[in-house]
Amino acid sequence: MGIDKQSDIAANLQIGPTSLGMVRLFIEGGGIELPLDFEPDEAREIAEEIIAAAARAEAMNK
Repeated sequence: MGIDKQSDIAANLQIGPTSLGMVRLFIEGGGIELPLDFEPDEAREIAEEIIAAAARAEAMNK
């Protein structure tokens, strides 16, 4: 499945700090639990990518 393909899969996303100073994205759905830990700088880069993608998606809807 590519990034631009529709999906019927539902998942929950939780984001928060860990006790080790990492940022965790915890994805749960379809019987799978996927914890993804990132250094704070990596998490900021991911946040910037999400913001940029949101801006591009908004531009496409205008």
